[in-house]
Amino acid sequence: MNEAKRKKLEAKGWRVGGAKEFLGLSDQEAAFIEFKLKLARSLRAKRLKCGIGQVQAAKIIHSSQSRFAKMEAADSSVSVDLLVRSHLALGTSGPELGRIIARPLVKAR
Repeated sequence: MNEAKRKKLEAKGWRVGGAKEFLGLSDQEAAFIEFKLKLARSLRAKRLKCGIGQVQAAKIIHSSQSRFAKMEAADSSVSVDLLVRSHLALGTSGPELGRIIARPLVKAR
């Protein structure tokens, strides 16, 4: 949010903050969610880079299309373990996973 909009909202009595403040997350909880989002978003990017659809990707990891869609959406039912194993199944290397985790989270549009 740009600064002008933030000030305008605050002047009208609104409190402005992020998801961490709104949900009352600890630093560790917020970091874990960011970690999971990075893996989920990069899994989608990897699938698109491979030029395959969710159905094909799901077959590669021995899962269903609906489960793969949940993985790409960072659904709460999806474990970090499954995200990492799926990355590896699609050809993501260990060093590449390290770079994914290390880079800043890009905000969703």
